[in-house]
Amino acid sequence: MSRLVRGCVWGWLAIVLWSGSAASVVAADDEYYELMKLFVDTFEQIDRNYVTTVDRRQLVEAAMRGMITKLDPYSSYIDREELNDFNTVVEQEFGGIGIQVTIEPKSRHLMVMTPLPGTPAYKAGIRAGDRILEIDGKPTAEFPEGREMDTAVKLMRGKPGEVVKVTVLHEGAAKPETFEIVRAIIKTPTVLGDHYQSDGSWSFFLPGEDKIAYMRLTHFSRNSADEVEQTLVQLQKDGMKGLILDLRYNPGGLLQAATAIADLFIESGTIVSTKGRNTEEQVIKARKGGTFSGFPMVVLVNRFSASASEIVSACLQDHKRALVVGERTWGKGSVQNVIELEGGKSALKLTTASYHRPSGKNIHRFPNSKESDEWGVTPDPGYEVKWSVEEMEKYRDYRAERDVLRSSGEPPHSDFKDSQLAKAVEWLKRELTKPASDSGKPAEPSKDENKEKTNSSSHAPGKPDRTGAGSLWPLHNIHAFLRVRLG
Repeated sequence: MSRLVRGCVWGWLAIVLWSGSAASVVAADDEYYELMKLFVDTFEQIDRNYVTTVDRRQLVEAAMRGMITKLDPYSSYIDREELNDFNTVVEQEFGGIGIQVTIEPKSRHLMVMTPLPGTPAYKAGIRAGDRILEIDGKPTAEFPEGREMDTAVKLMRGKPGEVVKVTVLHEGAAKPETFEIVRAIIKTPTVLGDHYQSDGSWSFFLPGEDKIAYMRLTHFSRNSADEVEQTLVQLQKDGMKGLILDLRYNPGGLLQAATAIADLFIESGTIVSTKGRNTEEQVIKARKGGTFSGFPMVVLVNRFSASASEIVSACLQDHKRALVVGERTWGKGSVQNVIELEGGKSALKLTTASYHRPSGKNIHRFPNSKESDEWGVTPDPGYEVKWSVEEMEKYRDYRAERDVLRSSGEPPHSDFKDSQLAKAVEWLKRELTKPASDSGKPAEPSKDENKEKTNSSSHAPGKPDRTGAGSLWPLHNIHAFLRVRLG
């Protein structure tokens, strides 16, 4: 290493050591200085004496990734190329196959969190919980440590019309299965109903039930809050009496979308708070006005409901606005700040805090967390409905059949009984037969209030404007970006 390069490195270290609010602490930390010196000395020895010439950037980036692998599965270094992909994920439009992948915390296996409805992967038969073994013949077990998901996403994405081979092991299966999937532009709505009608629109009312509405939210993206709000306005016009919000298999997404959706259902109080070691506690509260009330509500969750899904379900449960039915959720309640590096050419996604529900309880499931510990969102007492692997398989087939557009507009007959949904309907029917004073339902809104809400086109009165680009959190504040990637 030349004196000039070495001087630049030590100059950079001096800036690091003395910059920011930590200068007084770092200056007195001899261990910190010695460790940084060790890093520079090692870098210099490799650069000068390794048997072949090394790529300095690759060497430094490898060292950074190595450091981050000692933290948690949700922190990562985002290089120049990956930063474009990261921003694409936030925009929710790219060429790919439409599956969200994650790392199972204990086994470190690459898994499918969920295939997005209507996408090539969904149509091919990829399922939530599938373990991904190979992508285009490349074994996932050989992917670089700390870059498993990034590598998988890079291989799955590409030019629309091209084919990618994905080999998976279905949950409970003995042998793997290989799919040849044609890439497409992945851009899907996040709010879905029970089944397609003949005109291609979703039916949001359950067949055979008296005006009980059913709304599925696949993930939380830029337009999710507007989609939910517009659907609610139409459902109220159509005489909705009760609502089921299905967050099963929803892996999460943007914090702003989660808080805006929760805000639609509560009049006041805390939605979520974040707490960290070196960050001030942030408390996000509901704003008065524009609240959809006057009907009982159930939120459906399962073991694959994560992050933003847990924010919404925990908020509505703590405020007693909705009953939570299903299974205990995933337990992803950590906050990632995206910190720009090199003037925005690369970035560091670093876990800096954790989410806490309005009650103050913890959401995050740590690697050493036990089943008896406090994490995730647990269904209300008497309303936990656990599914076996076989039941999940049957549900996926059942759901896939109902997500096919049919000329008749009628949902297909199925012998499968969604016991979690049935439990939700059972509670709603019981609530709807009670007098308003006994059921605990919010009072029916006045005619003027209904008129005001119905006339709201882009955002509810008194709520934050969700239509403009500035309404979203800046990139470095997208706390709810999951350790989940979309390919």
